[in-house]
Amino acid sequence: MKIEKYTKLIGSELLPNIQLSTDGPFDPIIVKNYSNTWQTIGSGNYAGVFLHHSNPKWVVKVYGRNPEELKKEVEVYKRLGNHPSFSSLIDYGDNYLILRRIDGVNLFNAVVKGIRIPESVIHDVDKGIAYARSVGLNPFDVHGKNVVMSNGRGYIVDVSDFYKQGKCRKWDDLKKAYYKIYLPFIYKYNIPIPFFIINSVRKGYRLFRKIKKGSI
Repeated sequence: MKIEKYTKLIGSELLPNIQLSTDGPFDPIIVKNYSNTWQTIGSGNYAGVFLHHSNPKWVVKVYGRNPEELKKEVEVYKRLGNHPSFSSLIDYGDNYLILRRIDGVNLFNAVVKGIRIPESVIHDVDKGIAYARSVGLNPFDVHGKNVVMSNGRGYIVDVSDFYKQGKCRKWDDLKKAYYKIYLPFIYKYNIPIPFFIINSVRKGYRLFRKIKKGSI
């Protein structure tokens, strides 16, 4: 599909038929989708992500707040260019990005569903992080919900915070858990872990890091 036709669909069928809201400044985006042709496939802290059946290779990320963050994400994608560990930027508008679709399961859901996470996924993400640093970016907020695996390969699907400064330990801590707990026990026996357990671990980790940060 030509980009002109696709952007026309965004303007006529997507943007007028969605509502993006949030309960608070630190809560994720809530998506209400009234379109008959666009499917909601995800949401995060800033945006909702949508797919049109006519072009399953592209997705549209629509910002629901902090539109200035969109410009920063555009610059991140421009620096990344085309690299196998990331999506790529097709085009963008005032409040949306058109991105190459990466279809797969994130690591959080893989653990919940009992889908094995091979070590190749970890290596792919490490390569992506090293590449991002080589082009002057800071791979920030890389965690189990922002990493997707597909056919044994790993991809970082959210780079919106790569412009931030400081040290983010999320990926390092996840790797430690992968090698010390997941690989020798969960991977070996292929045990699905209930959502409430994994979600409790995630929340506990976030609280621990906040307390740790405040104590320094």
